[in-house]
Amino acid sequence: MKNKIINMFGNNKPIQNEGVKYSKLLEEFILPFKEDFVDVEFIDDIFDFAMNAWNFGNIKTIVPRRDFEKIISAGQSQDIDFILLKKMIDFKAKNYKEYTNFIVSCELKGTDKNAILSVVTQEEDAYLETMLNEHDDFDSEDNQLTEEDFEENYINRSAIVLKPLQPFFDWINALYPEDKMTEVEESNTYLVNNEIEDVNTWLKKKYDKLFKMELDEWHSNKKEWPRNRNYKMFKQWFHVDISTMIYDLEKEPVSKSE
Repeated sequence: MKNKIINMFGNNKPIQNEGVKYSKLLEEFILPFKEDFVDVEFIDDIFDFAMNAWNFGNIKTIVPRRDFEKIISAGQSQDIDFILLKKMIDFKAKNYKEYTNFIVSCELKGTDKNAILSVVTQEEDAYLETMLNEHDDFDSEDNQLTEEDFEENYINRSAIVLKPLQPFFDWINALYPEDKMTEVEESNTYLVNNEIEDVNTWLKKKYDKLFKMELDEWHSNKKEWPRNRNYKMFKQWFHVDISTMIYDLEKEPVSKSE
């Protein structure tokens, strides 16, 4: 049944359950994020999204961080709000960690005012065994990426890539009008600790260090740097890309200058 999102959160009467604990948990799990789903037309899509976030949250608590990043990165898609997905995964891992069953399916039945949510779950061991079997089948069909690619060449860092935007060029062109710039061919990449849970949150606190490094590369006179720098200005001056999976495909070891 296709149900409008407004019917889920516009009604003060809670969705009724038939004593199924995980159905109630799933409803509660979604509620803190209801504003993030305002543009979603059908309630079925919301429950599917939440079900995936719940299961990923379970996986996050039982596998090493590096392995989890591989799993979640492999599932990225332009059709998925990946930022919201990660928020919900972290919320599940933190607030519902004692509920270890995986959600296999969920279905909403009945009318908008008297809807009943039915949830089918699977215990952790059984679910993981099924998932591993599916993974083995996939590997047998497509072995383009080897184990060596993921294990031996993994670098335990996350990367922040900055590319200057127009306000940056306006500033540097005002200082050097004889040699105007409109773009740069290369971007600077900054490696940070891969144990940082949320790089975007970390960046909001540490942005000025990167801001200063970018400014200093082009103009060392700090008196002519922009004043009153803040995070909003930083995002206006630089396009930011973040990657949590870094691989070195070269055989020679990485060197770090003193």
